[in-house]
Amino acid sequence: MTLESIISVRNLHVSYRDRKVLKGINLDIYKNRITAIMGPSGCGKSTLLRCMNRMIDLSEGARVGGKVLYRGENIYSPKIDPAQIRFRIGMVFQKPNPFPKSIFENVAFGPRINGYKGDLSALVEQSLQRAGLWDEVKDRLHENAYMLSGGQQQRLCIARALALEPEVLLLDEPCSALDPISTMHVEELIRQLKERLTIVIVTHNIQQAARVADYTAFLLQGELVEFGETSRMFTVPKDKRTEDFITGRFG
Repeated sequence: MTLESIISVRNLHVSYRDRKVLKGINLDIYKNRITAIMGPSGCGKSTLLRCMNRMIDLSEGARVGGKVLYRGENIYSPKIDPAQIRFRIGMVFQKPNPFPKSIFENVAFGPRINGYKGDLSALVEQSLQRAGLWDEVKDRLHENAYMLSGGQQQRLCIARALALEPEVLLLDEPCSALDPISTMHVEELIRQLKERLTIVIVTHNIQQAARVADYTAFLLQGELVEFGETSRMFTVPKDKRTEDFITGRFG
């Protein structure tokens, strides 16, 4: 089966002032697949993720070279509006960050400010359903989102991203602040979402990459060491450094 590449990273270089963070990355993100980006702390995982929807633009001192193609178009072209890219390529961060508003208003906020003309209540319900949270909050929609548990807050942030109906969802270590039960819920949600979305997840957890990802990229010191099907990479890695990382010899 031929896979469709929805994001193509080509010769991507990123530096912060004099420090090179990414060095010539080439990578394809396939449609309706889950791709994990793993590697030790400081290897450039989150920087790579933020380049995929131009969140890197908000990082002071960052310089980007090379291309990131979304559906064949370079998102770093001067004619591209970064805000429009972020609608199509949503992002959920490491620490749950709900707005200081009600559960309903958290999900409704994005569509409302973007002039959504449909049934907002139905969209909120649909987004919470897709995030696996509706049954837990349907009688609490007007409570402050801070009343939710950490795991529920993270799923609320996913629902908030889904309300804008993105095509790609970027997840930056979404479970690192969660307990094992909440992590299990989020991982199950990620697997369900790939029927509708393309997902890229940065994780420091090797076991999590093995559990959820169809494809895995291994970064080390700003370089892409290896990329391929997760099942193959975790059983017969091509690079000794990949094997050493997976088996816990470093990292």
